Amino acid sequence: MIRSTQDLFVREIEPLISPIRLKTLLPIIEPVRRLVVESRDTVKHILSGKDNRFLVIVGPCSIHDDASALEYAQRLNALRLELGDTLYIVMRVYFEKPRTTIGWKGLIADPDMNGRNDIEAGLKIARRLLLDITSLGIPAGTEMLDPIVPQYIADLITWAAIGARTTESQTHREMASGLSMPVGFKNNTDGNLQIAADAMESARHAHSFLGIDQHGVTSLVRTKGNPHSHIILRGGRHGPNYRPFYVRKAAETLHRAGLSPAIIVDCSHANSDKKYERQEKVLKSVIRQRVNGSTGLVGVMLESHLLAGHQPMAAKKADLRYGISVTDACMGWEATEKVLRDAARSLIRLNRIS
Repeated sequence: MIRSTQDLFVREIEPLISPIRLKTLLPIIEPVRRLVVESRDTVKHILSGKDNRFLVIVGPCSIHDDASALEYAQRLNALRLELGDTLYIVMRVYFEKPRTTIGWKGLIADPDMNGRNDIEAGLKIARRLLLDITSLGIPAGTEMLDPIVPQYIADLITWAAIGARTTESQTHREMASGLSMPVGFKNNTDGNLQIAADAMESARHAHSFLGIDQHGVTSLVRTKGNPHSHIILRGGRHGPNYRPFYVRKAAETLHRAGLSPAIIVDCSHANSDKKYERQEKVLKSVIRQRVNGSTGLVGVMLESHLLAGHQPMAAKKADLRYGISVTDACMGWEATEKVLRDAARSLIRLNRIS
């Protein structure tokens, strides 16, 4: 008997729709293309200090329901227009979720939330939703997790993050070097800043690695390097890192490495001890630091949904409550409006003084 030496633990390999085919079915339209180009430039200018507006990446911890995500986007658009002179708002549209062990991996991986993992359906839902959101005029930001997924949706993304669990990954640093938008690297789950600085340094250099092209063909990808990266402070196992001492430490780390001094603070995760109500406290501290002269603080991330809190996974997706996170707990819409209006008022006073 001849024993096989490959695919011993692979149950099935299923071909997927190619990126070019999906983009033919759900093409980018001219107003959206223009929005993506202009919003990427705006974020680059904020990171470099050429635009003094404050960047706010806000939205659900993860997208699991396209209807509630679109309602959230419609509400956020009104707030974006109201506060646009002071805050530059990008909607957090996260389709992929890294898991420490196991669990739901996000809308792209398992859109029906039943373990069937219909990834092709997930890609279609994600691209359609991004087109709907950006058609409103709202830039979209997301975490890039699977290195194949950007070929399907990156043309609709204004800003991207590399998460705390993957900042140290060579694969993700290489991927970031070829992404067409600004990229934020989070400090790792231990709170280590040097790892994020090393990731920024790596991503701004050219790389060659395996990937797929627009036709889904396995290819050698050669990148130029991405010069538009920054650090995201998200706290760590030893506590938060948004207070002035940690911000100064991050600025010194970046300065020594000759990297961009731009810093974004994630108001959730370890900075809020994963308690959504504490995000407001973190935001107020960041705004106060900015008002007091910490110009390197250029933005924040907030986890927010239509309703506050979170809910456990249900046996059937239809049984989930509408507008509530199924991953990290989020602040509700009313609280989101309040904290962003308060932040804008504080920053308006700063702009008038300066």
